[in-house]
Amino acid sequence: MLQSCRKPAVLTGAGVSAESGVPTFRGPDGLWEGRRVEDVATPEAFRRDPRDVWNFYRWRVRNLGDVRPNPGHFALARLEARYDWFRLITQNVDGLHAAAGSKSPIEIHGTIREVRCNACEFRQDIVEVLDLDLPRCPECDDLLRPAVVWF
Repeated sequence: MLQSCRKPAVLTGAGVSAESGVPTFRGPDGLWEGRRVEDVATPEAFRRDPRDVWNFYRWRVRNLGDVRPNPGHFALARLEARYDWFRLITQNVDGLHAAAGSKSPIEIHGTIREVRCNACEFRQDIVEVLDLDLPRCPECDDLLRPAVVWF
């Protein structure tokens, strides 16, 4: 079937990373279990209590420390290498597609592996600020936040 495709595209979600040990959001033992999405994943929550939001995202990033891409991630990277016009679109923020070798996954929900400034265009690797209480932008001094799409 793929041989007849001129422009193959794949859309992935939480299920592709579940085999790697990344919890899905709404399943049993999901990321939201015991937490209201409104308390940790909205601009309002960040304005109200940035420390609580940062604690949640620190926990998420640290839980990704030992997670590795699985055969599904690697298979998609091989498809990308095989087809000139292949697009991998993911809702995942875990970075596992890139870790498996995908060159340009389109991360429509952002990435948990970076932070961005709440006010300007500054971005950097989240690891550089992970141990700071409330990281601030070195360019404008506003708060940094995870570079993910919030609800």
